[in-house]
Amino acid sequence: MTAPSTYDDNEIVNASSNLHMDALIATRLSRRQALKGGMSVTAAALLGSVSLSACGGSDDAATADGLQLSFSAVAKNKNDLVTVPEGYQVSILHALGDPLQFGEESWKGDGSESAESYNRRIGDGHDGMYYFGLSDDGKFNAERSDRGLLAMNHEYVVAPYVLHPNGMTTGAARVPTEVEKEIYAHGVSVVEVKRSSGNDMAMVRGSRFNRRITSATEIAFAGPVQGHALVRTKFSPDGLKTRGTNNNCANGYTPWGTYLTCEENWLNVVSRAAGDDAKRSAKEVVALKRYGLPENRKSPYLWDTAGSDDLFARWTSSVTGASANDDYRNTANTFGWVVEIDPFNPTSTPAKRSALGRFNHEGAWPAPAVAGQPIVIYMGDDARNEYIYKFVSKALWNPQDVNGGMAVGAKYLDEGTLYVAKFNADGSGQWLELSYGKNGLDASNAAYPFVDQGDVVTHARLAADKVGATKMDRPEWGAVHPRNGEVYMTLTNNSNRVDPSATPTGSQLKPDAANPRYYSDNYTNNDGSSKSNKGNPNGHIIRWHENGSNGAATAFAWDIYLFAAQADAAGDVNLSGLSAVNDFSSPDGLYFDPRGLLWIQTDDGAYTDVTNCMMLAAVPGQVGDGGAVTAAGGTATRKGANASPDNLRRFLVGPKQCEITGVAVTPDGKTLFFNVQHPGEESSLSNLGSHWPASQTNPAATQRPRSATVVVTRTDGGAIGL
Repeated sequence: MTAPSTYDDNEIVNASSNLHMDALIATRLSRRQALKGGMSVTAAALLGSVSLSACGGSDDAATADGLQLSFSAVAKNKNDLVTVPEGYQVSILHALGDPLQFGEESWKGDGSESAESYNRRIGDGHDGMYYFGLSDDGKFNAERSDRGLLAMNHEYVVAPYVLHPNGMTTGAARVPTEVEKEIYAHGVSVVEVKRSSGNDMAMVRGSRFNRRITSATEIAFAGPVQGHALVRTKFSPDGLKTRGTNNNCANGYTPWGTYLTCEENWLNVVSRAAGDDAKRSAKEVVALKRYGLPENRKSPYLWDTAGSDDLFARWTSSVTGASANDDYRNTANTFGWVVEIDPFNPTSTPAKRSALGRFNHEGAWPAPAVAGQPIVIYMGDDARNEYIYKFVSKALWNPQDVNGGMAVGAKYLDEGTLYVAKFNADGSGQWLELSYGKNGLDASNAAYPFVDQGDVVTHARLAADKVGATKMDRPEWGAVHPRNGEVYMTLTNNSNRVDPSATPTGSQLKPDAANPRYYSDNYTNNDGSSKSNKGNPNGHIIRWHENGSNGAATAFAWDIYLFAAQADAAGDVNLSGLSAVNDFSSPDGLYFDPRGLLWIQTDDGAYTDVTNCMMLAAVPGQVGDGGAVTAAGGTATRKGANASPDNLRRFLVGPKQCEITGVAVTPDGKTLFFNVQHPGEESSLSNLGSHWPASQTNPAATQRPRSATVVVTRTDGGAIGL
């Protein structure tokens, strides 16, 4: 996920010689040619939903998992509202600027709120989240649905046209009060939620659990980098702590009841001065460039230009003092981690769990915990040519550790083994260990000599390069099936694949078995010109099954669960047989609810002339339920069973220019939360492209758009989706 007009994952180039599984997010396109022979946008907007029976499917057909989808698929549309199936309703839980406590003014919509107040307001860029059931005595109760804590990420701020009175002030140096507000609008919110009427949820304003963790919050280092020279700064000369968690995208949770927030596009806010290479060792220069931070790089937000105070100066990773204790040269090394937060203890200090590695963390998804077995967490590095990782704890799970808070987090997350994935063309795969002293990860590595495990986890990308991991198509969200433990991960799209008969140049790649499609997709650009987007514009979802159904195994089998495509595409493009009720592009968010229903969300730029971004519900099968197939371009691969209206349907469509992201379902399956991020992202104050969420209930609304959390329930009180 990338903020508009900010850091782009395309800036990072993995120059290692490992075999690619792919490289590049497609350039965001605002329009594409309309589907040939499909339902018109106008008709879709008027109808609101499409009857599955009219498309040859049964509304209540049984599936192999025993789950039945029971709603009519929502039609693709470009309305400025959230469209849900008949029999469902939506409400807004909270949005940017809403106060968490009493005593604060409500959000006025003109950017007049003080910067300091955003320590007690909902932040911006709503993203990954998790629902924790809350017992009457204030503890984690995994079975409770009517009262809970919702922990949620705020990935970035839409500063130019929402947060400030007149947008972002331009100039060589940022205005300090504007930067301060942006710093506090990043991070994480924890709010208490409670059922109000029926299964609808409302935020409990004034709850003692309501809390903000921002880009200025003090956070401890834990694991191999605790006290390491690589994370020492002027703020913490002993390397035991840092300030802030930034650009938090996807998330995770732990079985003991804590929240995992993951730092992704932190390059949005970190700069590096011209001439800094000469002040660094050769090894440092290699590491900084591998993480996308060459010298003379100005961050899009320019926070470091707002003043000499620590609040601002720490956003340049440049040598300015005599040692690391005198400046912030190591600032870059303090971001890119998984951060654990205890939502049940508002006074607890979050911890960056460094044993899980440092990279553009999209999320951290746990396998189901089994007593006497290790905790297993899967992770993706959301940047081109990057990798999929797994962490296996040293400690074995003891269910008595539930509600143990941060101390239990240290037990399971500070010691363990980090692995990176290698996918083979025959459908097998291996987990390659990233431990100091193994697989060449030591001082003998010429490209980057490692000195200890702290060095390995801080530079996990360089370690993965060394062991020969498989380069992937920007691994986005993952999800673990609660019934069979199989792991799913979205690979959003790739415009950098080339014709198999061509000779790749630069970062171009030929198709391979795990990323097999090469084709052209025509669209109309903003200026009205005709363009052709080549490669794999729509993306796909890969999945794997660990050998022996053991999350700690070092081998696995994989296939491609779904190929995203437009419904009327050629058969070797639409390999999953998608139809008008379930076609989609650019899969991103992914979530298994407690019942085993899979939710798929999109962050799309290749299909947005036809529809806004969406969320689909799926009842997936299992690895190996499909067969061999040849994709467009001639590459052989293996795919899952075809999609049908019985096992995949479009559940909702979001408002204009948004991304649908973050999803959580209560244990009883009757309340669903999801986020609408950056509605109207192509806007300006003089030309707003969306007025959501105000437009949800008032089509004539003129308010500024803002990110918000939506609650979905059934009007009859039943379970969502089934």
